[in-house]
Amino acid sequence: MVSFSDIFDSLANGPRGCVAVAAANDKNVLLAVNKATEMEIAEAVLIGRKQAIVSAGKEAGVDVERFTIIEESNEDEACRLAVRLAREGRADVIMKGLVPTASVLKAVLNKEIGVRDSALLSHVSMFYLDALERSILLTDAGMCIAPDITKKKQIIANAVTIGRLLGVEIPKVACVCALEKVNEAMPATLDAAQLVTMNQEGEIADCIVGGPFALDNALFEEAAKIKGITDPVAGFADILLMPDIEAGNVLYKAFALLCNGQSAAIIAGAKVPVIITSRSDSDETKLNSIGLALYLSKKKRKQNYSYD
Repeated sequence: MVSFSDIFDSLANGPRGCVAVAAANDKNVLLAVNKATEMEIAEAVLIGRKQAIVSAGKEAGVDVERFTIIEESNEDEACRLAVRLAREGRADVIMKGLVPTASVLKAVLNKEIGVRDSALLSHVSMFYLDALERSILLTDAGMCIAPDITKKKQIIANAVTIGRLLGVEIPKVACVCALEKVNEAMPATLDAAQLVTMNQEGEIADCIVGGPFALDNALFEEAAKIKGITDPVAGFADILLMPDIEAGNVLYKAFALLCNGQSAAIIAGAKVPVIITSRSDSDETKLNSIGLALYLSKKKRKQNYSYD
């Protein structure tokens, strides 16, 4: 899987993509967008109350007047406009500013002007971890609270599409649980076994699904060998499928805050990547998320993939 440096190098060697920011009066988002434009990888359309955007820009030390600003005082309409720009091909990425996440997602899913492209939207994050010396994907840490087997199947599909866009032809998906054996008292292990069967029968395609795995034997070959696990995914996972949002969110923050992991995150399942960053995410993560989203958009157009 490509690294973040690979992503930015690729973006530097092509036309700039366009980021449509809904309710853009968020100084941290403006800092990330400004950095992306300074790196000459992006252009931006800032949507919202111009006076508030200019004020936030001054607070951040960003000259927002050099961007295209579209005046829109209504936050919900600002979200719909950002989505409309993407639907019409005038923006490559949608990014949330100072507006509730629900407002952005409502616009994305709108039947008339929305950009839904799959049965489910899901959160996919990318980490480069020094301990692994490679990149991995983690899902779902921010959207699907307690996914059943049907939703987990779609979460895998969304992540696999992204993994393939990032250079892994047949991603290895590890169903992460508390242990590596099926236990009737642990529903996540039962789901893992069922997902493996669905993959073997062709119901889940373009990847290899393994599990259940504890985190160590999903990521480290030696840990898998010690436990006698011979599954081809063990120790080589490209995608970590978490059992629920609580486990996903805890691991996301552990990677980001305790492991110094370079990270990025997007919402997948739409026709264009959607960036919904947390206020606790670092400036680097916000910039990386813009880079990841633009890279996926670029690859999707080039390879004619879709999030389905």
